[in-house]
Amino acid sequence: MNPRTTATLLLLGLSLILAGCAASGDRMAAAENGYHKQRVVYHINDSTHAGVALRNVQNHIKALGAGNAEIAVVTHGKGIDFLLEDWKDSAGKSHGDMVQDLANQGVKFNVCRNTLLGRKIDENQVNMNAVIVPSGVATVGEMQLRGYVYLKP
Repeated sequence: MNPRTTATLLLLGLSLILAGCAASGDRMAAAENGYHKQRVVYHINDSTHAGVALRNVQNHIKALGAGNAEIAVVTHGKGIDFLLEDWKDSAGKSHGDMVQDLANQGVKFNVCRNTLLGRKIDENQVNMNAVIVPSGVATVGEMQLRGYVYLKP
């Protein structure tokens, strides 16, 4: 890459970063607890550790304080399982109550339509708190482009 192209790309990148900071507005001011408001996407592609991931989300909200987090959970592959009706983990536990509690706190749950189609799962089996998106991985990428921090528990 020639020096002029490199410089142009660096300036473009800096412009995007600065634009993101300006667009984030009040997220840049730290809350009383020292944390800034955050936009986060949790990426789950395996329900084996769904309980741990959901506890991470709850702990994240608790640490930031109510109203200081905009959190989305995006699932695909085997990661959608905990959002299916009648699903239970290896210990026989459903995470429906935990999902409901997090949804009540504003957490958005997303399920990949490609996974549903590929696994021949009826959309009516998806937890009522979840939205079906065309593609889980594309949704994760789009959210990152929109300023969400990526976390993979």
